[in-house]
Parts: sequence; structure tokens; C-alpha cells
Amino acid sequence: MNDSETQHQESGIENSEIPNPKSKAYLFDKPRNVKRLLRTFYLSLVVLLGIDFFIPKHPHFPWEEWPEFSAVYGFVACVVLVIVAKYVLRPLVMRREDYYD
Repeated sequence: MNDSETQHQESGIENSEIPNPKSKAYLFDKPRNVKRLLRTFYLSLVVLLGIDFFIPKHPHFPWEEWPEFSAVYGFVACVVLVIVAKYVLRPLVMRREDYYD
């Protein structure tokens, strides 16, 4: 143990609270950057949903004429894929806890 660790232990500071000067700061470590990213995603979502009203559609089925049909269809398909993966595929692939022992 070096002197700085001894001083921190004597003062009651844990190792997890000591800032590491060698630790690298990443882009999304700052909450401000996360907020910017989320705002950008939400703004692009609103813009794309708005554009959908002005783009002419060439539907093959009557329900494809509904506004925002593609967005709703894609969201529902994603949710169904997650549910199928969790409740159907996971039991097929999952192994016992001690399988590799």
C-alpha cells in the first residue's frame, strides 16, 4: 500500500470514492450528452412521423393507407420478436446452471 492509500483509509474514504486520474471519460458519462442524444432521437421521431403525412403512399392493402401504419407495424413486430425470443426461444437454448461443470 502506498502513502496516498494509507491516508485515504485513515480518513475513512473508500477506494471506490477515490478518483482515478488514469480513468478515461467517455462521451455518455456526462448526463448533458445523454439528454442531447435523447432530444435528437425524439426530434427525429417527430420529424419522421410528420413527414409520413406528406409522402404519397402506394398501398396494396386498405390498412396500409392508415396514417403511421408503418411505424405501428414496426413497433408491434419488434415487441412480438422480443416476446417470442424470451418465452419460446430461451427455453429451447437455455442449459442447466451446472452444464459446464
